[in-house]
Amino acid sequence: MHTVLTVILFILMLSIIIVIHEWGHYIAAKSFGVYVYEFSIGMGPAIWKKKKGETQYSIRALPLGGFTAMAGEVDGDEAYPDVKVPDERRLINIAWWKKVIILLAGVFMNFLLGWIIFSLVLLSYGSFRMSAKPVVESVNAGSPAAEAGFEAGDRIVKIVKEDGTSIEPESFLEMQSFITDGSQLTVTVDRDNEEVTLTVTPQYSKENEAYLIGISGAAGELVDVNLANCWYYGGYEMIFMFRMLASAIGALVHGTGMQNLSGPVGVYQATSTMASYGVASYLFFVAEISVNVGVFNLLPLPVLDGGQVIITLAEAIVRHRLSTKVRMALILISWGLLILLMLAVTWQDVSRLITG
Repeated sequence: MHTVLTVILFILMLSIIIVIHEWGHYIAAKSFGVYVYEFSIGMGPAIWKKKKGETQYSIRALPLGGFTAMAGEVDGDEAYPDVKVPDERRLINIAWWKKVIILLAGVFMNFLLGWIIFSLVLLSYGSFRMSAKPVVESVNAGSPAAEAGFEAGDRIVKIVKEDGTSIEPESFLEMQSFITDGSQLTVTVDRDNEEVTLTVTPQYSKENEAYLIGISGAAGELVDVNLANCWYYGGYEMIFMFRMLASAIGALVHGTGMQNLSGPVGVYQATSTMASYGVASYLFFVAEISVNVGVFNLLPLPVLDGGQVIITLAEAIVRHRLSTKVRMALILISWGLLILLMLAVTWQDVSRLITG
């Protein structure tokens, strides 16, 4: 695909997803009477701005993202030091449950956007292939699975890694995504209504660039999609995506699965690939990234919405607010961790491009 068009589609996708996220914060803040200094589309110097009521609306030079500046946030207060805001209209002074809703409103909008796009794209396709059940259709001869005693018809009930992490997969792909390294697996299968426990060690496949045990599953059920049921199947796809992301994050926490992550470079490459398949594929990818952004923001890091929710709940329980100094220290530490992670996945993405 033409580089210029890819850049435009990449920027458009990120801008829509982030602006939708910030719009969620904005709507929730306004609903609860929190003073909003500014709602901005884009970052950097303002190229257009208009004040309506108490809020300034602006478009900024860098077409990546946006922000909602609220009273009671450190960044917002520092940017508008001359604006006098009543204490009861500051984010830090409202009821804890209202603050939690405001913090989670951005994530909700990301999920809502993903659900709507998934649903409409599936409607345009007219059909949808459900995720294959975690049932073994065939076992490759000489594979680790064959040596471990897997049989066609086995339904995977549970998989436990050596480090104790486990999964009860609802789909074949979810099971595959859980296997991220060569550690030994204890697999419980349902075989003719009896539970059988098998032990298998995945082997790395250079061809597939993944650890495999040597089994394959059947194709998922193909269903017709119409205006009445597209919302159900769109929700089904979004929940499936959520589970896959949660599994990937769990693997990362336990020190595995780094190869499954992508940074801006990887997302840019994927944007080009998906857009080359057509409008529907590109929109489906936008929905996937929107859900990704929503899940990412739920991580318990103080710089993200999920971390702020945890801090808010902790403050509500102990009835004591963290000092600004402690809060800023936590935010700086989490920023450092995110930057390190971003550098690592970017290096990984670049290495993939170099090695092909």
